[in-house]
Amino acid sequence: MQGVPLPVGICKKMAYQKVNADQRAPGHSQYLDNDDLQATALDLEWDMEKELEEPGFDQFQLDSAENQNLENPETADLNLDSIQPATSPKGRFQRLQEESDYVTRYTRSAPKSNPCNFCRLLKILCTATILFILGILIGYYAHKNCPSNATTSGTLDLHLYQEILKTIQAEDIKKSFRNLVQLYKSEDDTEISKKIKSHWTSLGLEDVQFVNYSVLLNLPGPSASSVSLSSSGQCFHPNGQPCSEEARKHSSQDLLYSYAAYSAKGTLEAEVIDVSYGNADDLKRIQKMKNTTNKIALLKLGKLPLLYKLSLLEKAGFGGVLLYIDPCDLPKTANLSYDTFMVSLNPGGDPSTPGYPSVDGSFRQNRSNLTSLLVQPISASLVAKLISSPNSRTKNSVCSPLELPNNDQRIVSMQIQTVTKFKTVTNVVGYLKGLTSPDRYIIVGSRHHTAYSYYGQEWASSTAIITAFIRALMLRVKRGWRPDRTIVFCSWGGTAFGNIGSYEWGEDFRKVLQRNVVAYISLHSPIRGNSSLYSVASPSLQQLVVEKNNFNCSRRAKCQETNVSSVQIEGDADYFINHLGIPTVQFAYEDITALEGPSFLSEALFLKRATKIEEMDPFFHLHETITKLSGEVILQIANEPVLPFNALDIAIEVQNSLKGDQPYTHQLLALASRLRESAELFQSDEMRPANDPKERIPIRVRMLNDILQDMEKSFLVEQVPPGFYRNILYHLDGKTSQFSILLEAWEHCKLLASNETIQEALSEVLNSINSAQVYFKAGLDVFDSVLVGKN
Repeated sequence: MQGVPLPVGICKKMAYQKVNADQRAPGHSQYLDNDDLQATALDLEWDMEKELEEPGFDQFQLDSAENQNLENPETADLNLDSIQPATSPKGRFQRLQEESDYVTRYTRSAPKSNPCNFCRLLKILCTATILFILGILIGYYAHKNCPSNATTSGTLDLHLYQEILKTIQAEDIKKSFRNLVQLYKSEDDTEISKKIKSHWTSLGLEDVQFVNYSVLLNLPGPSASSVSLSSSGQCFHPNGQPCSEEARKHSSQDLLYSYAAYSAKGTLEAEVIDVSYGNADDLKRIQKMKNTTNKIALLKLGKLPLLYKLSLLEKAGFGGVLLYIDPCDLPKTANLSYDTFMVSLNPGGDPSTPGYPSVDGSFRQNRSNLTSLLVQPISASLVAKLISSPNSRTKNSVCSPLELPNNDQRIVSMQIQTVTKFKTVTNVVGYLKGLTSPDRYIIVGSRHHTAYSYYGQEWASSTAIITAFIRALMLRVKRGWRPDRTIVFCSWGGTAFGNIGSYEWGEDFRKVLQRNVVAYISLHSPIRGNSSLYSVASPSLQQLVVEKNNFNCSRRAKCQETNVSSVQIEGDADYFINHLGIPTVQFAYEDITALEGPSFLSEALFLKRATKIEEMDPFFHLHETITKLSGEVILQIANEPVLPFNALDIAIEVQNSLKGDQPYTHQLLALASRLRESAELFQSDEMRPANDPKERIPIRVRMLNDILQDMEKSFLVEQVPPGFYRNILYHLDGKTSQFSILLEAWEHCKLLASNETIQEALSEVLNSINSAQVYFKAGLDVFDSVLVGKN
């Protein structure tokens, strides 16, 4: 009951007991049967009659009360505590005022000398000193010899983080990776899912379960697609090899999985028009020269989301698309001229149940294709044959981009065969329940191989890393520790088809996730290169990521500048960022040249073999680094009493996104300035005190964390162009700092010569900034109300 204010009547009663010690409360009546106490009471009664003649009776009353406490050890703690207020001048003065009869009867002072009282005082002092020393000794040895069964974040520090993470070893990750690759030839993902579930369960993870959904998948047809030159009649497979039985047998799987999932299917013969990257400027230029109706676009992947570019081509009237990656956009070390790839045209989730989960009884829509375009990915070598270009590089090693001359005409015939089927996609989900806040979740997401998809091996890296962290974490859990918040480990299925597993799970548990999820940590594709550590984080988490990068750098001899930004990323974080507004972090290794090249090349899923991953990281040290960095972030978010989110960084990101020569942004800048003021006030008045253990009040910390975890939800907009993030805090790539929907609106304005789109985009941004500003202000008002209520 410490710290709880008592009613005035109770306080008065306690004060009266402290001064008038010979009157006992009913709760203490059992002690009246003691003969010694009765004798003492008689002595005190006699002494009282005698001492009434002497001055200073107040001092005697205090001594008498103390003596009774000493002689009644079972009630000593209660009465000793209650003495303190009574000895204060104010407390005693109030009691004397309230009891007028008492004041009238006892007004004389204490005697000048009282040997009996002195002996009693000396006895009390000695006994109290002995009890005090004994209490210290008992407390010390009890604390030393009795370890806690469940340590909370109050005692969890950086040393404990390192104790957990030091058990993560590169060799263990390598072994796990190779074991997963052995399951590669399974006909469906059941075997891989079972392996992951049994492994996580054996490590001690709680409540590991399958979550299955029956979804609509667009799969390769019985034979590979083909492209034919009408002028010569030559037929080619997507990798550039001539159509032949021998070529089909030699690389049958690669040929089958060179396709665009959810493309329209059929045959189209038409003129090929080179649209370069397919942006608004390219289309405006081409439409001035040629009729694009029902033509075939030769389109380069990159610079803008594929779905957005396809939507522009569809509006322009094109009938088909030959999609490729220009070798000049790839690192010089990457020789992918003959490699085929897969893309998905699915924006996310099961196409047959858009916006709602694919559970039993759900209405299924017939959506075998998600575009009217026939889309076929092809290799750069096939493009070179179609445009009659022998090589994309000159003798001086200066790369010349592939392009079809404007005055040349190429008529080609493209044939696409795919099959649409309902298949089961499996997610593996396991829980480590939190100790003090079990209803707050940190989701850690990896992915596993879906047999109906491409044969890449990044999923094995992803699964090996999440398993290594679970192993390290559970070793500590078995020793009695638990995180404060619940950690949910997810291995997603159906990622290659449009993040289907994560979308369906998110839609299925949307209400719970909206309320309870604190952060999402992505392990989608951790090893894409080996030269640069590239971090993507929500604005509110960038400061934490920089700290972890710098700490990791301090442990190595060679350090690079921290590279962290808020940009669109591929993978299963999509639903959590764009539909739930959850702060997200992802660490990955990239090639520097890839970061300098066009964005969105990662939309292509190449058929990498396991040896490719091991070539990039032969000793799996990069895997170990990603595991430890991600683990440190997970532990800190899961255990810090106050979530390590930075409110001010969101306001600064908004202001930075409005910089530049963008017209019509004066009103937005003024509103962004007010948002920053509110964020600064919120951070200084609420976050800083809460981070001081001396000022930390549990109810206020919980309120503060609720505000912090929902900050990004204000920046979710309803309508965005295809392929663009609904969370406008994320930019298209690291080269652009403006709001992506404003950039696209200006591009759209160029194409249609209308400012209606730009006005709509400005309104969306304005409403988001205003919503965030109101949100912070409302949070401050709530805290002020709590303070007023307490006062």
